[in-house]
Amino acid sequence: MKYRPSRRTRRLAISTAVVLALAGANGPWLYRFSTERYHAYTINKPEYKAANGHWDFLDVPSEHRINTIHAALLHTGKVLLVAGSGNNQKNFDAKSFRSVLWDPKTNVFKDIPTPKDMFCAGHTQLPDGKLLIAGGTKRYEKLQGDVTKAGGLMIVHNENPDKPITLPAGTRFTGKDNGKTYVSKDPVLVEKAKKVFDKQTGAFLRNDPGLGRIYVEAQKTGKKYETGTEDNYRVAGLSGSDTRNVYGIAQKLALDKKDFQGIKDAFEFDPVAEKYIPVDPMNEARWYPTLTTLEDGKVLALSGLDEIGQIVPGKDEVYDPQTKEWEYTGIVRKFPTYPAVFLLNDGKLFYSGSNAGYGPADVGRDPGVWDLSTNKFKKIPGLSDPDQMETSATVRLPPAQDERFMVIGGGGVGESEKASEKSRLVDLRKKKPEFTDGASLAEGTRYPSASLLPDDSLLVTGGSGDYRGRGGSDVLQARLYDAKTDTYKRIADPAVGRNYHSGSVLLPDGRVMIFGSDSLFSDKANTRPGVFEQRIEIYTPPYLYRDSRPELTAGPKQIERGGTGLFTTQHASKITSAKLMRPSAVTHVTDTDQRTIALEMEKSDDGITVTVPENRALVPAGWYMLFVTDDQGTPSEGMWVEVPE
Repeated sequence: MKYRPSRRTRRLAISTAVVLALAGANGPWLYRFSTERYHAYTINKPEYKAANGHWDFLDVPSEHRINTIHAALLHTGKVLLVAGSGNNQKNFDAKSFRSVLWDPKTNVFKDIPTPKDMFCAGHTQLPDGKLLIAGGTKRYEKLQGDVTKAGGLMIVHNENPDKPITLPAGTRFTGKDNGKTYVSKDPVLVEKAKKVFDKQTGAFLRNDPGLGRIYVEAQKTGKKYETGTEDNYRVAGLSGSDTRNVYGIAQKLALDKKDFQGIKDAFEFDPVAEKYIPVDPMNEARWYPTLTTLEDGKVLALSGLDEIGQIVPGKDEVYDPQTKEWEYTGIVRKFPTYPAVFLLNDGKLFYSGSNAGYGPADVGRDPGVWDLSTNKFKKIPGLSDPDQMETSATVRLPPAQDERFMVIGGGGVGESEKASEKSRLVDLRKKKPEFTDGASLAEGTRYPSASLLPDDSLLVTGGSGDYRGRGGSDVLQARLYDAKTDTYKRIADPAVGRNYHSGSVLLPDGRVMIFGSDSLFSDKANTRPGVFEQRIEIYTPPYLYRDSRPELTAGPKQIERGGTGLFTTQHASKITSAKLMRPSAVTHVTDTDQRTIALEMEKSDDGITVTVPENRALVPAGWYMLFVTDDQGTPSEGMWVEVPE
């Protein structure tokens, strides 16, 4: 009897043949399909999540998707996402500036009217819980070839010691030797001259002219309006002695690339009213500035590109939240843009060397401790890869009392291909502190995002191996750093590459939000222009996949420095530590607000009592998240607590 296969067997054989045929023609596709499905299965297994955490996309409605450049956690628990024009010239020209407020508890998004282009501003938390935002964009850069009118910096001199002078926008400057005329784009205040006397005899020596800086450009297009040498310029529209006392001096006025220009505008964002409130503008225009909170609650503004598109020449200034006004410090110290400057426990400042670019390669790059009262700067030696500090991240390791900092990754100046895998450590409590190398990343990484977690680990994620992710160099990896053992642990990989214009923010529930990325190109061959990454990812750390976590049920909303607060909990016996964590305000992987402050703690049957340190520089006034952790290292949700002035 001849064997005849069953219908089911014939179907199975046919299916197998089809699969084998497809495999022969499309082997890589099938392999990739099966690999991706297996990967998805693996990363969603409970035991994998418990060991490595998990990444999810945040569901952002299309009408609220923006090019997030800045992000700050507010004491309402909501996150302010700021794009301004979002590095988009069309948005800038249309005056389309965006901010969105996101509530992590309800996943509700709200558009916030944004009065100025806050793209590449600076920001920091204020003592009353508002967010100070200062600076932004006045003009987008123009690349060489796109510039049609010769222009550049005009230094206006005023030799009159009796009065300053203001020149309006549209003032004409004509070269005495070259005969070419240039026009100012904005008004400029030129201070009066300063009389200089002999210190010994008191005799008058000279007048040092007051100076004003202004951008000028030719009235007409064309290369023939360029200049190649310094010249003195007569100022039109003056009369009397001003025609002698007021004049301009300019170096090269050309068709060269023109950098971004900054604005002076400043705002406080009110988390309760959920709106921007204008305050006194800065004395200097700033694009890419750092704002650092000082011991007395005032805010120091550093660096940035001015209204000319040049580095602000060391004119640092301070904002007083009480008067809402700015005042020069009276000292001069120059830094590259977005310098990572942190408040120390003695009121001095630490500059790690991290910065976001823009600035001479040999000015203001050395790390050190800066005494703002005397302008003395003590350099700290030992930094590895010192020529690769641009686009590095700096973190104050927990607890803040220990004054230990880590500088992560970074790259060469400008559009350099260099990238460092180093993690450099420094202990500022030592009499002669110096940097040493800690655990290294797997590869050179620019733009790494770094967020302190409430279990005292550090999440380091994203970045790229080349300038703005060129060559498909995004680092699709994440790690947890343990400061006690100086080790990195590889964890679940993010789905999205993050490079320029990216950052991360710790949320009150212990998760981390990662945003942004602004690649130059979207392919490895660098042939297709990049598209700003509007997707936002949420990382859920391993500690949130445990069976239980401690919970604080009630407690005071305010604790003074040196004061105590009783918080009720059913898990007092298992709680081993308590800490205050200052909410983030991050841009360009720069976040000088981040810090974790260890608290003294006493336990009772139904609660814990914590004591806030008395040191004002260690605990700047403002709002904090109070976290407790249990004997497994699992943190509670953060409870908002205010430390008053």
